[in-house]
Amino acid sequence: MTDATLPARSSRHHYAYDTFTTGLILGDLAFARTDPGPGDRVPAFDIELLDGGRLAGASLGPRPVLLVFGSLTCPVTESSGAVLRRLHALFGDRIRFVMVNTREAHPGQHIPQPRTSAEKREHAFRLRAHHRFPFEVAVDGIDGAFHRAMSPKPNSAYLIRPDGVIAYRAHWANDEPALQRAITGLLARGSAFRGRSRAMAGPLLRAIGHLPGIVRRGGSKVARDVWAAVPPFAVMALLTRPLAFLPADARGPVALAVVTILAVLAAYVMQA
Repeated sequence: MTDATLPARSSRHHYAYDTFTTGLILGDLAFARTDPGPGDRVPAFDIELLDGGRLAGASLGPRPVLLVFGSLTCPVTESSGAVLRRLHALFGDRIRFVMVNTREAHPGQHIPQPRTSAEKREHAFRLRAHHRFPFEVAVDGIDGAFHRAMSPKPNSAYLIRPDGVIAYRAHWANDEPALQRAITGLLARGSAFRGRSRAMAGPLLRAIGHLPGIVRRGGSKVARDVWAAVPPFAVMALLTRPLAFLPADARGPVALAVVTILAVLAAYVMQA
């Protein structure tokens, strides 16, 4: 797949942005009909593995591959770290797990967008250490060619058969029940299995509670960008701060429940 066939938002010239925008979040919310999905062969790729060697679409090995995209500054990746460790503990002997480090989802002054291959590799090492991933981590090229060919979602996941055919696509890798069902289905049914997860609200709500931590790590620019690009997310993240006693994945749903209750009470008072 060449730049001529990629949508403009995915071109190498727009890929490594410095400022998160409303257009980016809107683009993250849906796959295009032409994006690779279940039944399609994975686009040709050959990327570096941190511990040496390469990961290539033409030689994935004898096991199916769970391929996940992510970055240090992505709150959904932050939410998916524990999910992937748990799934690896269950299926790591039968499924090859690979995290592919991408562009930074929310670049800030402390974690800027990498500009060289060496910087991007360093981000990949930091991503692995931060999440304590016990499986392989790869790093895409500086222009994100593989990520763009798959559709540059910040934390998508793909189950790929050894022959290179995509069996399953998940919009967000923190969708643990769906991923577990998909892995079980693929192991049980082999090439007959195909599926996808379009879950949106649940994964994003779970990620909201991780956004304050991303701001602390990435810098205040991250907060300014989120306030400008998607104010509802910024408000929800602010409301999760008093909920630090809860697991981070639970804070977004609880904050939404509180806001909903307050809105209903306000409406009732206004009508009384």
